[in-house]
Amino acid sequence: MKTLVDFILSLDEIDIFKVLATADELNLQELVDYIQKYLIENKSEWLEQHFEFTQQISSRSNNLSKLQEFYTTLVIQSPEKILKSLNFTSLSEKSLIHWGLAQNPTLIPDPKSWSKDDFKMMRNTLQHCLPLVRFFCLSSKEFSQKVRPYRKLVNQQLYDNLLNFYLEPDSVSSHNIQRPRNIMINEIIDEVIDSLIVDSGIVLTISRWIDKVDINDNNFKESYLPYKLELLLRGSRDGFTPKKFHELCDNKPNTVIFIKIKGAEEIVGGYNPLKWNSSNTWGKAKNSFIFSFKNKSNFKDAILSNVKNVDYALSNHYSCGPKFGHDIVIYNASNETSDYDVVYCEKHFYEKQIRDSDDKFIIEDYEVFLIIKK
Repeated sequence: MKTLVDFILSLDEIDIFKVLATADELNLQELVDYIQKYLIENKSEWLEQHFEFTQQISSRSNNLSKLQEFYTTLVIQSPEKILKSLNFTSLSEKSLIHWGLAQNPTLIPDPKSWSKDDFKMMRNTLQHCLPLVRFFCLSSKEFSQKVRPYRKLVNQQLYDNLLNFYLEPDSVSSHNIQRPRNIMINEIIDEVIDSLIVDSGIVLTISRWIDKVDINDNNFKESYLPYKLELLLRGSRDGFTPKKFHELCDNKPNTVIFIKIKGAEEIVGGYNPLKWNSSNTWGKAKNSFIFSFKNKSNFKDAILSNVKNVDYALSNHYSCGPKFGHDIVIYNASNETSDYDVVYCEKHFYEKQIRDSDDKFIIEDYEVFLIIKK
């Protein structure tokens, strides 16, 4: 009988990476270490050929240190394999610094000890690379640890914009901000997001809407996932009653709801930056929004409807599920322990009508996720 390891090693490289991403998400460190070692010892050529995809994944987790070390060594010892590639611009700034240090062996790695001439030397070395680094996709922690020590290497205006971006995100226009490229990355995202309703395209779109990032033809397929989505409730698993919704979702800030309409491919939902509760009061939220997708693959034609009357953005009641104003209504008219029997979408307190019809519909399934900043 095949063991789990035998089964994993029988998969192709992409599927092995999916298993690795899932094992990392579940903190199965022994399995993570084994797969990393196997890939480095047996699939190094494939790792080099697909460095953009694999390096992006490995750089997102501290648990994938063996792969990170593999790419750092590769950049330093064989930069021509990557820097001559059309895809080298996906490299992290940390990898470029390692490469820059290798080109200037007299420099001490610690930038605190660098003189003005040392910074000038490194800036000249990296002058064609730094403009291509996608700084704005870094987390605030990464910015503090990986960019601030080298701030003298970047243009002062760029650094000021970055600083403002992390201190006051709304103060910097997102129009020209470069986001991470996307090569097979959505396959990994689909694996680590525990949803039966939506896929990576919808999740990436919702992430942009939360951060108020403009979506255009140049970036709508790019990876943008600064959040971790933690499943709180799934109707087909936990039930379709108001009582179960409040048991599992109350008092948790920043949630997104996806509702699959029975008999159609259509998905509707909303984002609540506040906490759900059973207080029979209105929730005031200026950043709440609702949305609809015709189907999972057609997210370019999605409808986003931001809250218009913030005083009535959310409705909290023990007989209701996730209710957004009077615009997405989900409740049971008689008993909070019974399944929802009234579900519909209308236009009242949000900017747009998100469905062609305001008729009642039946929920096939629905999911509530907690949105956690990475």
